[in-house]
Amino acid sequence: MKMNFRPANLLLLVILFESCAVDTTIDTSAELSVIVLGVAQDGGYPQAGCEKACCKLYFAGQHKSEKVVALGIVDRKSNKVWVIEATPDFGEQWRAVKDYAKIPNLTKPDGIFLTHAHIGHYTGLMQLGHEAMGAKDVPVYVMPRMKKFLSEHGPWSQLVDFNNIQLQEMKDDSVIHLTRNISITPFLVPHRDEYSETVGYRINSENTSLLFIPDINKWEKWDRDIVSEVSKVDHAIVDASFYKDGEIPGRDMSEILHPFIEETMKLFLMAEKVQKEKVIFIHLNHTNPALWDSKTRKDITSSGFKIAAEGDIIPLN
Repeated sequence: MKMNFRPANLLLLVILFESCAVDTTIDTSAELSVIVLGVAQDGGYPQAGCEKACCKLYFAGQHKSEKVVALGIVDRKSNKVWVIEATPDFGEQWRAVKDYAKIPNLTKPDGIFLTHAHIGHYTGLMQLGHEAMGAKDVPVYVMPRMKKFLSEHGPWSQLVDFNNIQLQEMKDDSVIHLTRNISITPFLVPHRDEYSETVGYRINSENTSLLFIPDINKWEKWDRDIVSEVSKVDHAIVDASFYKDGEIPGRDMSEILHPFIEETMKLFLMAEKVQKEKVIFIHLNHTNPALWDSKTRKDITSSGFKIAAEGDIIPLN
């Protein structure tokens, strides 16, 4: 996959990130797996209009661009592929999951699962329209308010009217069996729900389980305990939009309800090492030093946690 940085700075990038890369065993032959297709917050990295030092790293050729958070689910046993989130980077992300899956005659996803109606999580649906892919009857799994939003507001309603997509209504905590090998369960989480509900997902195979919560308000706003929820699964990919309070100068960050990485790490302070190792941080804002600063990344990983990277593979066999 093409990366947007200058060749002259490639060695520098390798040196900066070698010591803090996620320790993930890449099993490209896994019959059941999840692939990370993007790790950034809705605006991606660099973010439009950003003149801060964090974005200047990219324009100086010192860091690659980062796509918006999305996952692919691959079941080679059944020759099927699903995508969680339809981001502004959907075109490249669909190519990436196709290249990874290596499933013959794969022309469209077997389904797309959306979490909510914020720009980084559903606007990639436009790529399925007749101006682009011209897809036919792609199942798009949504909660009731999200279904109403897409059905009643253009240009999304045109995708429904033209049968580019088929909206499949989900229910909170109701299991959806994708194949006999794998299932997915949506569950409601608290967030800014201007246009739709917000959900996370549990992905289950016979042997492995994964929790995915890219967007949520502070953990204490949820009616479940995140430490307990992580103890029930093998992997937990969670909201890490911001690293700590004070990250955005001039902004009252008490108004920002996302859990900071420092807060999440503190909640797991007394947890066993094996529990911390399940936690994988994702949905990183462009200002978040965990995205581009090697020292911050090392501090996180040396504490036992992981940071998602585009292309990470999590086997579900």
